[in-house]
Amino acid sequence: MKEKFKVVWSFFLRFGLSAALLAWLFSRIDYKHTLAAIKQADKGYLLAAFLVFFLTCAFILWRWIILMKALGLKFKRVSAARWFFIGQFCNLFLPTSVGGDVIKALGLAKETSHKPKIFVSIVLDRLTGFVGIVLVASISFFFGRKILGDSSVIVSIVSMAAISLGLGTVLFSRRLYSWACEVFSFWPKAKEGLKNLHHDILLMRGKHKEFLLTVGISMVSQVILAYDFYLVAQGMHQRIPFVYFIIFSPLVCVVTSLPSIGGLGVREMGWVYLLAKVGVLQGVALALSLLNFAFMVLIGLVGGVWYVASFSPGRVQHYQADAQLKPRNA
Repeated sequence: MKEKFKVVWSFFLRFGLSAALLAWLFSRIDYKHTLAAIKQADKGYLLAAFLVFFLTCAFILWRWIILMKALGLKFKRVSAARWFFIGQFCNLFLPTSVGGDVIKALGLAKETSHKPKIFVSIVLDRLTGFVGIVLVASISFFFGRKILGDSSVIVSIVSMAAISLGLGTVLFSRRLYSWACEVFSFWPKAKEGLKNLHHDILLMRGKHKEFLLTVGISMVSQVILAYDFYLVAQGMHQRIPFVYFIIFSPLVCVVTSLPSIGGLGVREMGWVYLLAKVGVLQGVALALSLLNFAFMVLIGLVGGVWYVASFSPGRVQHYQADAQLKPRNA
């Protein structure tokens, strides 16, 4: 009962944060601008933006597959794709995108019987993704700093770079990693699991080609995602230079890691704050973010439908038989 209470409480806490942020935004923004921007948006641009968003997901899936192969995992690509999209579906209601990572890792681990390495692939996938975010943000800001000239953006990028460097150093340093594990001395089982995790992480040592390839894919996916936002802005008749989206999109991606329901509310706050720096009305910036959230929902529904369709009649009958055997008061 305590565990169920924690899960329910955690869900409502995250739901409350998303709802509170959206309520605060709508209280300060003329929602008529938001609705008008959505209604008047060019459907052709929106369709193109959705296809670009789907392409971003395909690149991220490709990155994960490369890392799993580098770790020596044997798996079916169809299974990897299935659990990837199921993870996208779970991201819609689990704590940020990390919740979806846990689901896809547990799901694929059941099919491969290599749970530790699957989780290592998720950790490395996140790390290479974050490195790609930092590199794209840094390069784009270098070329766009004269037209933006905002100190808060450079502070954010430098902070991201420091975090990325710190995480990479700890993960690949046996001494630092062992020192970090001491924090879990009160929980021996978790400490032992983290040490075993590090052993698998070290399998990537010497595989510079795979690491550089995944970082490159991360950078390309960030540019494609920025182009998705750019197309949505074009569809809403906002003539904003593409360079701003390359700078802003990575920053918003990092912000959505905060506890919320699929990043909802947090993402909108990020785009409203950043696009205001280039003269975009708050209501329009909110519309841009909500339209992209709609793309996330559509991609998530692909995973939801795939999950339901993958249940065979035999499995459903097995579950029903188990349910009938259980006592009612159990």
